[in-house]
Amino acid sequence: MKTQIKIFFFIIPIFLITGCKKNIVINEKQAILFQVDYMNYAWGYQHNGFIIDNEGNILTFKNPQNWNYPDNEFNLSESQVRANIGSCLNTGKRIPSEELKKYANYIKNISSSKVTALKNVAADAGSLEYICYRFSEDSGTYKGCLIKMEGDFTCENLNFYSKKVSTWLKNINYSIGKK
Repeated sequence: MKTQIKIFFFIIPIFLITGCKKNIVINEKQAILFQVDYMNYAWGYQHNGFIIDNEGNILTFKNPQNWNYPDNEFNLSESQVRANIGSCLNTGKRIPSEELKKYANYIKNISSSKVTALKNVAADAGSLEYICYRFSEDSGTYKGCLIKMEGDFTCENLNFYSKKVSTWLKNINYSIGKK
């Protein structure tokens, strides 16, 4: 019995110290966490959307000059992200801290999952992309991950959390009056 009590008092503190840490993505050096980006060339150039920064601020953009688009793997440099933020307007709306942490914690899982193949479903609808970012301090690079794409082509991330995050971003998009 004494051995069981000793094990209990030895194991429980170790579990509490190591097993209860949360993998929080948010840090001060990562400027952006999420982006919703709509583009359409069918009826003239349209490019608008929003960014959610590490403090939960919702920053919008509409046909910005000198926008830095990610490469084919959704990578952007730190300076490109800072320049894009400079092209945005702060809506004055902010995601509550706990809500932001909740969704930011899904980024690691989503970024390690595959995305379905593109499927052509429309014409002239443009492209609406839901993206999350992971920042590498070592390389100063933002690695974007596609959560979902809608419009002329559709595809989606296969991770369990991707539907929750894309629905959340879609609701934010409607709440700020975007497409």
